[in-house]
Amino acid sequence: MTGHAVATIDALPSISLDDLVIQAALLDRMDRKYLVPRVQLDDLVAAIGPGAQVLDIAGRRDFGYESVYFDTPDLLCYHLAAHRRRRRFKLRTRTYLDSAECWFEVKTRDGRGRTVKSRRPHESAHPAVVDPETAVFAERAISTAGLDRRTGLVVAPVMTTSYRRTTLFLPASRSRVTIDTDLRWAIDGHRELRLPELAIVETKTADRLSEVDHLLWRRRCRPSRVSKYGTGLAALRPELPSTTWNRTLRRHFER
Repeated sequence: MTGHAVATIDALPSISLDDLVIQAALLDRMDRKYLVPRVQLDDLVAAIGPGAQVLDIAGRRDFGYESVYFDTPDLLCYHLAAHRRRRRFKLRTRTYLDSAECWFEVKTRDGRGRTVKSRRPHESAHPAVVDPETAVFAERAISTAGLDRRTGLVVAPVMTTSYRRTTLFLPASRSRVTIDTDLRWAIDGHRELRLPELAIVETKTADRLSEVDHLLWRRRCRPSRVSKYGTGLAALRPELPSTTWNRTLRRHFER
């Protein structure tokens, strides 16, 4: 993030993690992602600023994240997203690098486009390992969402992503906005993709559009079809079907 944007964020009132969870946990929500050039973040953050609060943990307002995405041998999670199945799911561990806290997460999408996230604590020393107990947790979350009722889920780590995140809380709409920068994807331990000039701005709301959605739309910025897992894997493995993300790949990702 640029110096002006950081200064604007530093001047915002803070909100603690506990208060953010109380005010806007939003584990059942609508997500909208926007791809924004980093050079435009100064003006965007300044426009968002009035009335917003920024997540602050021990004096930090910018946090490192690393996620390991898991999939089945036939890449079921990927193909459900690539073929735009209304009901789909993703499996990942998310590590908060500044605290070394790690969670295993199951994200499901229902027929109405709503995202539901279920999660449990995970051993931070082994973010790329799914033990039997965690596999059962994933099976139950997937089954509850009506997606797949098979047992004996077999998955393996497929891709790792990392980025820096700033989280804003908008009291008026009780919504959240995340700004992700320093975007990086890696597979096979050596193939990687970095997009240092791009930011992913994501709004997370209970239902209706937030004031930030309206702000972005007025600036002619519309939601993008982008998935950190799906789009990233399509960029790194161009032999995979990727029609859903072709426009995003052509405009923003090097293939």
